[in-house]
Amino acid sequence: MIRILVVDDHAGFRAGLRTLLATAEGIDVADEAGSGEQALALAARIQPDVVLMDLDMPGMGGIAATERLTRDHPHIRVLVLSMSDDDDSVFAAVRAGARGYVVKGARKAELVRSVHTVAEGGAVFGPALASRLVGYFSPGERAEPALPGLTPREREILALIAAHLTNPQIAARLGLSQKTVRNHVSAVFAKLQVADRAQAIMRAREAGL
Repeated sequence: MIRILVVDDHAGFRAGLRTLLATAEGIDVADEAGSGEQALALAARIQPDVVLMDLDMPGMGGIAATERLTRDHPHIRVLVLSMSDDDDSVFAAVRAGARGYVVKGARKAELVRSVHTVAEGGAVFGPALASRLVGYFSPGERAEPALPGLTPREREILALIAAHLTNPQIAARLGLSQKTVRNHVSAVFAKLQVADRAQAIMRAREAGL
């Protein structure tokens, strides 16, 4: 059974989600929160498998709450459910650690499928958002990537190092073993010709990561 924490500042929307998911097989809405601060407190206590996170909330917004959740509880998956579908919101959510992004108004089948995918360790974005993400990262669709000597995975790990994540946190974030992460980190250091994480962070920031 996938235990869910619903986070949205509108009580009516939370109630609607509860009703929508009540009949979904394998899903249990364990609790709900009306703010980012409340979400952090509840998540620490009930340890949900997936958090359905709104972005636009008073106080601590969904991006900050997602960043804190994925940092403090890397086993909890965050699925953003928001009215916003602009590139800045989507990429900010991805950078914060969200494993999925679905626009409010999605059909029940899409939402349920997204919850299951994220709970199983996958990443999911609505069809329109997915095509934009693919376009953003496709060769020829954007400028030459920073530090072209690194593979895409090595750039991803360097960016997480620059965000001050430890190797175990990076492993949890990317679903990799700690040994694999250590190997990637060693390769990054060798290619950048740096001796430690501090120097790697400097190179990452110079490259705009």
